[in-house]
Amino acid sequence: MGGKKMSGCKKALTMILAFALSITTLAGCQSGSQSISSAAKSENPSQPIVLKHWFWPDSDMHTQVMQSMVDDFNATNGKNIKVELEIHPWDGGQYSQDLFTAAMGGGAPDTAGFKLTSTPLFTANHLLEPLDSYIDSWADKDDIQDTLYKTLRSVTKDDYLYLMPWNTQILYVYYRPSMFQAAGIDIPKTYEEFLQDCRKLTRDTNGDGKTDVYGYGIRGSKGGQEPWGSFIYARGGSFDNLTSDASIQGMQDFIDLFQDGCAPPSAPNDGFNEIIANFQSGLTAMTIQHIGTSVNMVEKFGDDVGAFAFPDSPQGRWTSMGDTETVMFSSSKNKEAAFEWMSYLATGAGQKTWCVKTGNVPVSKTVQQMPEIQNNRFMKISIEGAPFAGILPVLDTTTDWINNTWPATIQAALLGKITAKEAMEQLDKALYSK
Repeated sequence: MGGKKMSGCKKALTMILAFALSITTLAGCQSGSQSISSAAKSENPSQPIVLKHWFWPDSDMHTQVMQSMVDDFNATNGKNIKVELEIHPWDGGQYSQDLFTAAMGGGAPDTAGFKLTSTPLFTANHLLEPLDSYIDSWADKDDIQDTLYKTLRSVTKDDYLYLMPWNTQILYVYYRPSMFQAAGIDIPKTYEEFLQDCRKLTRDTNGDGKTDVYGYGIRGSKGGQEPWGSFIYARGGSFDNLTSDASIQGMQDFIDLFQDGCAPPSAPNDGFNEIIANFQSGLTAMTIQHIGTSVNMVEKFGDDVGAFAFPDSPQGRWTSMGDTETVMFSSSKNKEAAFEWMSYLATGAGQKTWCVKTGNVPVSKTVQQMPEIQNNRFMKISIEGAPFAGILPVLDTTTDWINNTWPATIQAALLGKITAKEAMEQLDKALYSK
């Protein structure tokens, strides 16, 4: 009997100890769970999501404006996101090479200002994050023109969108209203009228038998491929096939303006500085450039300078779009936060601040309609040209074609050393490596 009682006591004691142990263990788990939860809650406010953004400024003013935008975003995003701005000089395009080197070395920022011509190099090395899924579910998606998305998507062959629109520079025609009045003409409504007006504006104003005002300032040197493209498309040609009859006809129009004396004799060698100097000196009545020159134009001429979009044609219409976008790097560990920042720049308060204060053309339809934008006549013309603005093909050959092949070929064509057909065959072969 005594043995049985002892055995029963042992069992009871064992059960009590087991129960006590389970209570302790449960309490420990609950205590641990509470401490983890508390720690998570306490860390959120004190440890923001930090994003690094690369930016190249064109001036000290641009740096100040961008920093003010960063400060505003950090204070207002409501998601504990903090952008840290890193300033890097453009340095003739070295910015893009420095960004590529940093990314390949594992030091990419989360986001960066970007030029679309660099996209193939970066995507070939899997450095950029596709933005399609973010944009498809983005409430502001339709605030940006479909044509712009299409243009940005076209720079790669995989049909993904890697570039977030930010701002553009659209080429248009600058003209002198007083010269139009003296020649008895209005702003041309068609491409054919534009060609006729180039001739009507070419005049000997002092009767000495020499032309002292030329109708159009041709840019035959580097950078001239952009305004030149408008002539090609106006005849129904395109960069896709520079040897088509339509493309050759557009080239012939371009040559004829020079050889008929409607552009200054220096045109084959004229670059940006020359075409602007010729226009501002009164030597030319029209030239093609973007809004970046408008402030200096107004300082020089006051109300005696205007602008119009390159005229329409039944065969086609095109103007060149300069670009600045933002990109997200695939190595970013905070992609949702990165897209918040990119969308702030594209359609949020950052879009308004940047475009109003710097004079860049907005990509947001909403911002385009703001009085500050609509009341700027050069901004209004830029926006008018945006739906038919495009870019050159982005290929491995493009940079050399722009810097070397195009200027040399155009100069030879303008000077009559080769025909329009020969020039276009050379340009097509060099661009597409045929």
